[in-house]
Amino acid sequence: MTVQSLGIIGVFYDGNFFVYGQMYFYKRDLGWLIFGPFHSLLENLLREKEQGFTSYKVVYSKWYQGLHSSSQSNDHQRRVDRNRHLDLIHAGVEPKYVPMSQSQGEKGVDVAMAVDALQVGLEGHIDLAVLVTGDGDFIPLVRALMKQGIRVAVAYFEYETENHRSFINDRLLTVCNYAININALERDKKYQPMFKSLFRANQPKSID
Repeated sequence: MTVQSLGIIGVFYDGNFFVYGQMYFYKRDLGWLIFGPFHSLLENLLREKEQGFTSYKVVYSKWYQGLHSSSQSNDHQRRVDRNRHLDLIHAGVEPKYVPMSQSQGEKGVDVAMAVDALQVGLEGHIDLAVLVTGDGDFIPLVRALMKQGIRVAVAYFEYETENHRSFINDRLLTVCNYAININALERDKKYQPMFKSLFRANQPKSID
């Protein structure tokens, strides 16, 4: 097998899934989970798992989330969203928001993410796709990408609090080429320094 120089990674964020994880770590006083180091983590881990390229780089990344109208949100939430939006911009992550339905909540986000990821894959812009999610609804997307010769990794959070449980769908876990449990890295001595690098110490004041 010929080893090529650079593997192009596309990262697709299930926004609400990531937000819950971000807040979980923040409330544990670990800091504010930021995107640049998170991408570096993915690059390093995929370099270990893959053999087709000498190095890997996140070149394409996009964020998908439902957006409340101004009447449905308060000043606190708008400040939090603005801080996160700026973090996305600084990290080169393209945000894509879908209007929230007052009656049905977040609708259309999964579809938007699947359509964009498949289009990027079909156009040959990426070699690997990383889905940051735990949602089993993305299984058809994984299979469609694999049919195009694109390997798929899923990065997910696994934890439980009094109010929320984060996990990955078992079928999604098995269908992907690679699975990255971010919480497990905290307990692995090999990856603890890399895990700690994911967080910014100076928390955004509007979160408190």
